[in-house]
Amino acid sequence: MTDKEQGKKRKSKSATIAGYPISIFFIVVNEFCERFSYYGMRAVLVLYFKYFLLWDDDFATTIYHTFVALCYLTPILGAIIADSWLGKFKTIIYLSIVYTIGQVVMAVSAIHDITDTDRDGTPDNMSLHIALSMLGLLLIALGTGGIKPCVAAFGGDQFEDHQEKQRSTFFSIFYLSINAGSLLSTLITPILRAQECGIYTKQQCYPLAFGVPAALMVVSLFVFIVGSGMYNKTAPQGNIMVKVCKCIGFAISNRFRHRSSQYPKRHHWMDWAEEKYDKLLIAQVKMVLKVLFLYIPLPMFWALFDQQGALTIMPDQMQTVNPILILVLVPIVDSLVYPLIAKCKLNFTPLKRMTVGMLLAGLAFVAAALVQLQIDQTLPTFPSSTVGQAKFINMINGNINITAGSNPITLDAFSVLQPTYKTQTIPIKYSIRPVMDISPNSIHMAWQIPQYLLMTSGEVVFSVTGLEFSYSQVDSVLQAGWLLTVAVGNIIVLIVAEAATLEDQWAEYLLFTSLLVFVCIVFSVMAFFYKYIDPTKIEAQFAHMEPYEKEKKKSLDMTKKNLYGNDRRGSNSSNKGTQQTKM
Repeated sequence: MTDKEQGKKRKSKSATIAGYPISIFFIVVNEFCERFSYYGMRAVLVLYFKYFLLWDDDFATTIYHTFVALCYLTPILGAIIADSWLGKFKTIIYLSIVYTIGQVVMAVSAIHDITDTDRDGTPDNMSLHIALSMLGLLLIALGTGGIKPCVAAFGGDQFEDHQEKQRSTFFSIFYLSINAGSLLSTLITPILRAQECGIYTKQQCYPLAFGVPAALMVVSLFVFIVGSGMYNKTAPQGNIMVKVCKCIGFAISNRFRHRSSQYPKRHHWMDWAEEKYDKLLIAQVKMVLKVLFLYIPLPMFWALFDQQGALTIMPDQMQTVNPILILVLVPIVDSLVYPLIAKCKLNFTPLKRMTVGMLLAGLAFVAAALVQLQIDQTLPTFPSSTVGQAKFINMINGNINITAGSNPITLDAFSVLQPTYKTQTIPIKYSIRPVMDISPNSIHMAWQIPQYLLMTSGEVVFSVTGLEFSYSQVDSVLQAGWLLTVAVGNIIVLIVAEAATLEDQWAEYLLFTSLLVFVCIVFSVMAFFYKYIDPTKIEAQFAHMEPYEKEKKKSLDMTKKNLYGNDRRGSNSSNKGTQQTKM
């Protein structure tokens, strides 16, 4: 019995609730806890760099984006491990342990008392804290990235072939759990950081802000292990990534060796690998390459999507709007919008959904530009550096000390300042009166909500669909490829972080819009020529052809053997006749 047959047998025995395998509920809870852990740690990471490790803004931002990019590069490694050696289940278990250790190390790195020998509240060995934090982030990147392509694909594996609708809904629920964890952790961990803790001196409690996400990672691992007996666990299929790379390499080299016009052309350049690799693997490589080619424009989308932080005028108040809207919109889109479109007999394919998602994100930047134009009209006109500047002293809270030249002076609300002009001293009486130098902004913060609504709608339509599409085409290999587009997007952000920006913020938003529209057009053209793939049908087709191909190959080998055997016997008889004649 094959692994797939065994998997189907296990699936048929698994219990269900409302048509869904019970096992997926453990996976969803696991994902919620893991995302809480990741986003909770990330919510205070830049603050930790700036105010605990005392890094400047630019360096802290660079390390932050490097870490995020690394989190989306390591999925390739996770996919290789899962498909080649351990399988998805064991890969998730082992890398989650690495992940948990990394979170614990981060929490320990934030304890200032471990090196505060003089008990003044400042770590005396900052190098140790930096080393621990870098080690923790490296382990976290390896863990979270390694399990990323496995968890969603492992959830998809729990469904039978006739549960296509439930599987599609699962990916929406899965995305909901991601954003629910993100929302709660983004709200809670900054509050935890604001608490004061310490053995000798009280400081902002980064150990607690990192410790709670570490505890949630332990819960995530525990919940996933509890559901072990209910999972459908497919065995690893061999070193798929290496096989794919070797197959591509052989096809290219073989085509180069037969580049002369005397050799007949083949239907696809990958067909030049037929001399060494079976047709099923070649067909699977073709599928992977088609989808990866389709993913080429996506890193630019993610790079621009990551600029949504620039849409926020008051991030402390607005940073939770995105996950809240996702929690609201995903059920609406999945249970209302898509079924309504289907009833209208519109062929709203996954790639069309992704295109619409890009356009919605572009409209979000247009909305941001319009709001920014209104804000700019309410701003005061500041004098240039060449114009004389007025000097203001705010003494509302009591006396202050100022220095004029080299003379320190203490002023209160009615102090007499004795300015000296040459040899004459002129006493001046000061009094306080309220002056409004800059009027409050009259643009309400709620005007940002439309741009958040558009951006989040684009994310729901684009990202959830992309996750499902990647699984439907070639399983965890493309899950890793999908996440790789996010990594490249973060790398692009990292590269252009120091680039000069436009003087006007609204113009920058319109630039983002133009780039998004360009990427959208390129992607839509590529999607137009894309033909959807059903990997199971292709595998079944080749499985049906396999006995015939083997018999054909066996017959061909026998023919060659008989032919060469007769040649050798004829040659031997001829040699014997020659020898007899010579004798």
